[in-house]
Amino acid sequence: MRVLFLERGGIWRYGLPDGLRDLGHEVEMSGPVVQTSVIRQINAFKPDLLIYVGWGYDHTPAKQRLVRRLADDYNLPLVYWSTEDPNFTKAFTIPLLKRVNPDYVFTISPNTVSEFRQLGYPCEYMDFAFHPGIHHAVRPVPKYKADIAVVANAYPDVLKRYPRHYRRQAIDILIKPLLKAGYRIHFYGRNWHLMKPFLGRSLPASWIKKPIAYKDANKVYSSAKIMLGLQNYKNMATQRTYEIVGSGGFLLTCNTGGVRKLLQHGRDAALSSTPQETLKLVRHYLANAKEREQVRQSGRKAIDTHSYTERAKSMLETLKKHGVISDKDIGE
Repeated sequence: MRVLFLERGGIWRYGLPDGLRDLGHEVEMSGPVVQTSVIRQINAFKPDLLIYVGWGYDHTPAKQRLVRRLADDYNLPLVYWSTEDPNFTKAFTIPLLKRVNPDYVFTISPNTVSEFRQLGYPCEYMDFAFHPGIHHAVRPVPKYKADIAVVANAYPDVLKRYPRHYRRQAIDILIKPLLKAGYRIHFYGRNWHLMKPFLGRSLPASWIKKPIAYKDANKVYSSAKIMLGLQNYKNMATQRTYEIVGSGGFLLTCNTGGVRKLLQHGRDAALSSTPQETLKLVRHYLANAKEREQVRQSGRKAIDTHSYTERAKSMLETLKKHGVISDKDIGE
């Protein structure tokens, strides 16, 4: 099958497209969603399926309406993978669905599935994952070595707008106690210099690193002794939860139900419920390299079935079951 991602080639060029390729399908990225160039690519590539993902530069209302027109003009099934639920479901996802009217919707939020179905959109749950071609361990890289590191954008505007967002609590549990205790943390991501209102202090400029390319983040995961993994929801695990552990990184994250579905505390990762527990765990694991290594190896095994190859396989089976694609499309 030939699959065209309506994506300019950011982080979504990795992961799910790689999983589809693993299954023998041809995959291309559209590049910027511009009518003339996408039409040219559709005519040349002749896709059997269009996939639209997430939230980015190519998700303006005008481009969303364009995507729907192209799917209609070329009689192509259109799938949308919603990666911003549930916090932005009402503000972003539902308006998008009304414009795009996809043939099928997948969402990372299990609790949002029924909401989309009630609105008339066929929908199934599909979470993030990791891909071993990108998320794998490498030898520690000297410039990325650190006792503690964070790979994440800060999102101060979101934290200010949504004061009850769980990410604020995750910062209080994982980051603030370490800063207060004097631990140095390397931050890879945007806008950490604007986080004083949420951290209680400004970060030294030398601690704030440039955002790292998605395909290179595993170098940080493999080089830092402890990776802090912020969580956004209590019942879900973030994208980087899979990616850090999949890359063989040692993960210290929040002790939530969503994380416990994937990882066991003390075996696959270190899970903290309070600032005091975070300090205790950091002191312990920084002093015990052998235990860190055991946890890293166990964590990687624990999420082995959560690969994008398995996600792609499940996605196609769902689309086939609901008549969005056929046996002929997927080459059976």
